[in-house]
Amino acid sequence: MSDVVIRAENLGKRYRIGERERYLALRDVLARTLKAPWRLLGANGSNSNHRPQHIWALKDVSFEVREGEVVGIIGRNGAGKTTLLKILAQITRPTEGYAEVRGRMGTLLEVGTGFHPELTGRENVFLSGAILGMSKAEIDRKFDEIVAFAEVEKFIDTPVKHFSIGMRMRLGFAVAAHLEPEILLVDEVLSVGDINFQKKCLGKMGDVAQGGRTILFVSHQMNQIRRLCQRALWIEDGEIRAGGPAKLLVNEYEASSLADAEVTAGEAGASIAFGRWQVESSGTNVLDLDHTPERIIIKFQARVITPIRKGQYFITLRDGNNTIVWSKLHCDLRLDPGSMTLVHEFESLPLLPGAYTWSVGVNDGHRWFDFVLAPELSIVSKDDAHVYGHLRGFLNLASELRVEVDGATRPTAVEAWQ
Repeated sequence: MSDVVIRAENLGKRYRIGERERYLALRDVLARTLKAPWRLLGANGSNSNHRPQHIWALKDVSFEVREGEVVGIIGRNGAGKTTLLKILAQITRPTEGYAEVRGRMGTLLEVGTGFHPELTGRENVFLSGAILGMSKAEIDRKFDEIVAFAEVEKFIDTPVKHFSIGMRMRLGFAVAAHLEPEILLVDEVLSVGDINFQKKCLGKMGDVAQGGRTILFVSHQMNQIRRLCQRALWIEDGEIRAGGPAKLLVNEYEASSLADAEVTAGEAGASIAFGRWQVESSGTNVLDLDHTPERIIIKFQARVITPIRKGQYFITLRDGNNTIVWSKLHCDLRLDPGSMTLVHEFESLPLLPGAYTWSVGVNDGHRWFDFVLAPELSIVSKDDAHVYGHLRGFLNLASELRVEVDGATRPTAVEAWQ
């Protein structure tokens, strides 16, 4: 159909294990020529154990993406997600099948992809725009916006080889998102940036999507997939295991990952494995502090594999910077094999809005077993903290300021300005 902008048919990519792509110099050609008779003798002999081994990074992958769709690609490390994007971006060729992309494409697959290290940031911006087919006037109109978004104003005339990883990532994303591509391919590179820049990137990707452009987005952050994508593809062992609405597919993927974690825990000799968790009031991982009941209830599903006597259980909540904001230890637990729910009740959780991570640990009397629970806890609330990031702290406490002079209340400076 005419509105299909990405089509993949039976894509496959095979790699030879241990093989490196390299340029052939004259000495390499001469060396191969001299070794050829010996390789022939070896092939006719009993040297069959040294046959090359291959691995299929992708196998029989077919799908279509329509204009304006935002599609998430999920799967474990090594599933083939990045290989797929590299084929679509024409960075690598498929071994079999074909991929067709219609439209001007922007890519952010690795930190600094497409940047020449000897060129300055300014020169790389114009080079990237020229590669996308943009005129100098078009790039000029976007240049200040790109530099401001990337927060590299002071360094824009410095060679990119002197940029930090975070600076290259910020400039790379700014170039890819602002130079008006019709199709945007984004790999898991946003994890390099700090939490505030990640939020800004996600906001920009949302703006690009609302502008009717097509996005393929690889991420291990399932909340980002839920937020941005209408549809998702689940890749496992180089093949598409499933596809469908993003929220439903992410839930299925997380359930499968937790089930696998339970099997792994049992094989490792763990006494307990944790499964899904949820905020009771919403039934999801979202806690809206502005519309919450009097008590906050968090439920954790668990399965006890072997009996636990006099066990110790600790739970920890960490913010986006991996800093502990709350933790607690429970002792002398007695748990019998079977499924159960561990319920935590809080009178309040006055935390800043953002993403948080639960981690739990269990001591069965012999050793500790640690679990990091997914998805992240997403806290939504009015932000009452300090406007400067380095002074914000952890707590989100609403307060009122009153000035009293001789027992009489005077207007504050803010009230006087209104």
